[in-house]
Amino acid sequence: MNNNRKIFELWYKQAEYDLMAAKNSIINKSYEWACFQAQQAAEKALKAYLYLKGKRLIISHSIFKLIKECLNFDNEFKNILDARELDKYYIPTRYPNGLPDQIPHEFYNLGDAKLCVDYAEKILSLIKKLTTK
Repeated sequence: MNNNRKIFELWYKQAEYDLMAAKNSIINKSYEWACFQAQQAAEKALKAYLYLKGKRLIISHSIFKLIKECLNFDNEFKNILDARELDKYYIPTRYPNGLPDQIPHEFYNLGDAKLCVDYAEKILSLIKKLTTK
């Protein structure tokens, strides 16, 4: 196994666990965490793909930027550009000062969590499809 594949496997496996954690957070009604964990799953999966393609020092946390970078390698990423919505869930889901006069636990709801998990699932599915050809 080449080093790019090895790094990909590590990052993608963690993305799968993050997605599973997001689903568990929905069950526990921790919707803010489900949103954040889904964002993390998507971010790690996209980074995994870029590592597989030989990229290094990927420091962005922006799903939108990462998808745009992945588009340099495969045009199918254009089909998941809507997942850029996950960028809205990176900071305010975790910090009491991320939302005006609200704490994340009381702000986010089941609909938010399901939306985020759906986007993350689409990203992971696409990457799995593209990397198991």
